[in-house]
Amino acid sequence: MNPLAPNTRSPQAEDLRTLFDMQQATRWSLVSTTAEERKAKLKRLAGAIRSRREAIGQAIREDFRKHADETELTEISPTLEEIGYAIRHLDSWMRPRRVPTPLTIAGGTSRIRYEPKGRVLILSPWNYPFFLAVTPLMSAVAAGNCVILRPSDKVPQTARLLHELIAEVFPPTEVAVVLGGHAVADALLELPFDHILFTGSTAVGRKVMAAAAVHLASVTLELGGKSPAVVDETADLAAAAERIAWGKFINAGQTCVAPDYVLVQKGVAERLAGLIGKTIERFYGPGEAERLASDSLASLVDGRSLTRLEAALGSTIAAGAVLVTGGQSDRERRRLAPTLLADVPKDSPIMAEEIFGPVLPLLSYDTLDEAMEIIRARPKPLAMYLFSRSDRNIERLLTLTTSGGATVNNTILHLANPNLPFGGVGESGMGAYHGRFGFETFSHARAVYRQRFPTAVRMLYPPYGPKTRRFLGFLRRLSG
Repeated sequence: MNPLAPNTRSPQAEDLRTLFDMQQATRWSLVSTTAEERKAKLKRLAGAIRSRREAIGQAIREDFRKHADETELTEISPTLEEIGYAIRHLDSWMRPRRVPTPLTIAGGTSRIRYEPKGRVLILSPWNYPFFLAVTPLMSAVAAGNCVILRPSDKVPQTARLLHELIAEVFPPTEVAVVLGGHAVADALLELPFDHILFTGSTAVGRKVMAAAAVHLASVTLELGGKSPAVVDETADLAAAAERIAWGKFINAGQTCVAPDYVLVQKGVAERLAGLIGKTIERFYGPGEAERLASDSLASLVDGRSLTRLEAALGSTIAAGAVLVTGGQSDRERRRLAPTLLADVPKDSPIMAEEIFGPVLPLLSYDTLDEAMEIIRARPKPLAMYLFSRSDRNIERLLTLTTSGGATVNNTILHLANPNLPFGGVGESGMGAYHGRFGFETFSHARAVYRQRFPTAVRMLYPPYGPKTRRFLGFLRRLSG
């Protein structure tokens, strides 16, 4: 029985401990599950998602006013693709991997076995409340773990749907969804999980890491930061404008890998601004009123987010930035029109922290070195986007900067390939998942040496003396 059901009081610490202990009693039976058994669970999960496609779209629409097509594009389809990819490859992922054995210990075999870490906590965010909850969850299940998932309380309809969906597919002794606010998340972090995956802000990520340190739990932190887009003078400006606008304004800019600001070579800055403005008109409507009412523009998650963006926008314009288009808001719909700023000072309020909304600042640079200095002066971003026809410029940017991931001549698409890891670096996070990387994140790579025949290592047994020195000399010659 699940001690944590919706429509009741908020779960207390003792409820969470009961659930945790139930899963602890199950974890060792999950260790020995076969690839076929785990794939059967993933297939049931995929079937439950397909049967609830409309309900998922409706729940997210109630939380975000997000268009059903955008939900399908960014939440449902990629989740099903990740599950399908795991099903196709799980046999090979689970198979112990044989590795070479050095001559010095010849006589045995060496293998890496992938074991479940055990008890996993996933704290998922509100901005992509389905994809960023289910994708890590399915990776943890594929690796053979017990999982407790706590969705964000900012998206109550989606969180409730996740609770119902997961309860249909898994017994709570294996996978359970816990609903509640920050107090519930804090209580969960006091439990001795083996691994914690958190997606959210850098500030909260630090708290999660500190809590994990108490129990020496491993962590995966998917955070954020100011992900730059760099446009040089060789770029296809029309394509860059369209792709940057798409990556920025999807989900109303509430995307951890959205291009946060654009660094554009001074000679093409004015033309790029005009092309982005025209792209906004084509995507969302010819005027501010039409864009605010556009069914293709998602709402902000809450009124506080709108207030924060309005304040940063006003202060940045007062500091000298030029409003190219946008800036109007609709408090009832919790919407801010897609906004483009030009000539933005590097130290303006909009550049102080991750924007996480539909505001795109353009900063110009003279030389590529100047652009790289601006990027390197800030914390390491989760993503970086490069627009150039110059292989030399692309290579310089990739070599002399760092980011969690990167896409060249487009935005966001590195997330769509399950053969690539998704993760941050420094203040944008640590660890990675997607595809095999997700399976390995929730697994312990156990080193196993199995001796089958006598080895020369016995030459190093005490008592030490001439035979030891002769063998050590042999090893030195062997190693060059």
